[in-house]
Amino acid sequence: METKISTQDLLKAGVHFGHIARKWNPNMRPFIFMKKGGIHIIDLSKTIIKLQEACIGLKKIVAMGKKILLVGTKAQAKEKVFFYAKSVNMPCVTERWLGGFLTNFTTIRRSVKKMNNIEKMKKNGTFDTLSKKERLLISRLYAKLYKNLGSISSMNHLPGGIFLVDPYKEKIALSEAIKLNIPVFAMVDTNTNPNGIQFPIPSNDDSSKSIDIILRFITKAIQDGAASVAKTDKNELKNGKTSEKS
Repeated sequence: METKISTQDLLKAGVHFGHIARKWNPNMRPFIFMKKGGIHIIDLSKTIIKLQEACIGLKKIVAMGKKILLVGTKAQAKEKVFFYAKSVNMPCVTERWLGGFLTNFTTIRRSVKKMNNIEKMKKNGTFDTLSKKERLLISRLYAKLYKNLGSISSMNHLPGGIFLVDPYKEKIALSEAIKLNIPVFAMVDTNTNPNGIQFPIPSNDDSSKSIDIILRFITKAIQDGAASVAKTDKNELKNGKTSEKS
């Protein structure tokens, strides 16, 4: 991996702080270093290994031209997930997860299409020709659709992978991804069951600083994957022009 992951940086961000020991999930035992003051401490050497594996996996998926859906609906994660998703042009969910978002994606796409059509109406002037009551109703509908679906408006197909901040909270998203065999990358705290998650990253999922640093590495991997796609496309274009000349 190109970007070095420093244990010191992870410590400063509080990535090592787990949950209260009595709330732990026994399946997290391999990732726990010790118990201190009634709190489990995460083994950061394991975090680094798992984070590196996740970054390699993400890079491969994005290099195939697929999207990664970033999900974080808890208060500490919303702003971070939205910021980092936009920085790498990936879809995200920061409001509540809509049941069937993945398993009933066709219906979700219909709602997105409806939202996009309202946007077109506003741009081409059709919206202004409607009555005041109609405009009010459509504006309310648009606000509701945009709040839940605005951040995935460019996602035309199921994602190639899904990244979850706190799969314990995002249980429905996790179960839908597993059902559809979509690779799951996730920050797993000591109260979470890592089984069924292909790329678990043992880490504190309650601290905004911890979420921030993990997302920084995750989106760097996505960026590298996207760059390799752009490079391939550029080389193909170049080779195509060369063959035309010859």
